[in-house]
Amino acid sequence: MNLRRSFLLFLAGAFFTGMIACTGNKGKTKSDTMEQKYPVTLMTLEPGHFHAALVQKSMYDAINPTAYVYAPKGPELDEFLAFINRFNHRSDNPTAWQEVVYDRPDYPEKMLQEKPGNVVVLSGNNARKTEYILKSVQAGLNVYADKPMVITPEAYPLLEQAFATAKEKNLLLYDIMTERFEITAILQRELAAIPTLFGHLQPGTADNPSLVQESIHRFYKNVAGKPLIRPAWFFDISQQGEGIVDVETHLVDLIMWGAFPDRIIRKEDVELLKARHWTTDLTPDQFRTVTGLEQWPDFLNKYVDQGLLKVYSNGEITFKINGITARASVEWTYHTPESSDTHYSLMRGSGCDLIISQKEKENFHPTLYIRAADGIDPGKFERELTRVMTEVIAPKHPGVDIEKLSETEWKVLIPEKYDVGHEAHFRQVTENYLDYLQHGDIPDWEIPNMITKYWITTSALKMAREK
Repeated sequence: MNLRRSFLLFLAGAFFTGMIACTGNKGKTKSDTMEQKYPVTLMTLEPGHFHAALVQKSMYDAINPTAYVYAPKGPELDEFLAFINRFNHRSDNPTAWQEVVYDRPDYPEKMLQEKPGNVVVLSGNNARKTEYILKSVQAGLNVYADKPMVITPEAYPLLEQAFATAKEKNLLLYDIMTERFEITAILQRELAAIPTLFGHLQPGTADNPSLVQESIHRFYKNVAGKPLIRPAWFFDISQQGEGIVDVETHLVDLIMWGAFPDRIIRKEDVELLKARHWTTDLTPDQFRTVTGLEQWPDFLNKYVDQGLLKVYSNGEITFKINGITARASVEWTYHTPESSDTHYSLMRGSGCDLIISQKEKENFHPTLYIRAADGIDPGKFERELTRVMTEVIAPKHPGVDIEKLSETEWKVLIPEKYDVGHEAHFRQVTENYLDYLQHGDIPDWEIPNMITKYWITTSALKMAREK
């Protein structure tokens, strides 16, 4: 085997030393000893999004520290390796990854031919992601994919085929739903599952839904302590996908996971009511700031109007699940003073509303509120809420408490130890994936709900475009 190792990576205009194995003509064959010690070996295909690197921000007992990367040469591969290098050389709990890179033009075919690992990690350009998912499972490989798994209604049947093939071959095809590990989302879900407190979900209407998930994102933001540089294709909806099929994946997932816990939801349980999409407009200077490019490439010219790059990054879906009306909405802006993503969530019950807000009054920090429903006796509700917090919530989440804001509203007080942040959620969801992969105990609702989730987003895109 001819492997050449390179210890120089280009970052921020300078070269720095890294512990990264680089390209060669052939992949590395796993030894029997290594395979026994580490049941999982990662193969990252086209790591064009920083989420691919965040999967490796931590080390895992079950994962081989030698990981494989198949990608074209260029700044996206360099940035991925730079992230890994920083993780390896940080002063606090450094990682010890060794990346073996294949960067020749036939890299997708080479990965499927060599198969040095057993889990394909996908987080990057979404144009071929569904194709890569299908080909990977057809080749007998497990897949751990960043959202979205599919970005068009035309490609959705390929995803269905991939799930069917994975089932036949006893493989795990799974997407990275980090938002399920945010503590306010966890507590909202748990409180909604207590009938004596929450009651039952209100049916809601299209104009006043009972389930709401709203998300605001920024094109300009910091990740792992430095400004995030986005690739130009991120602004091409044929490569990244529209917002309605991208970030909406998380929002639809939270609605299904939070309001219908442990229940299988199939397409026939869902009724799409309406969908819309709209653009965020970027100036040349703004594009330059977030990409580092002096001008947009030719493939983006079709989205330029009067000197502005118009990106269909925003979308809204209104739909019903088992008769309960829900709305998921995503919006992208260039930049705000706080430069952070924000989230709003509502679950409306007959007993109370459970609200997550992350606005200025919360200092842009996710905060969970409990508001007694109209007509509920405040004193009786407060006694039940106190009992629930003491007997149900506190044993599972020590230190979590409530603060009374008014006769009918309380704020949930969450100790700082639970506030691990978005990047740390990648370790949590990866450990969850590894548990499913090694023990085969994935809940029976997970796979069918993933299939339904992507049917909702892609069908909504079709509906929005037909308007």
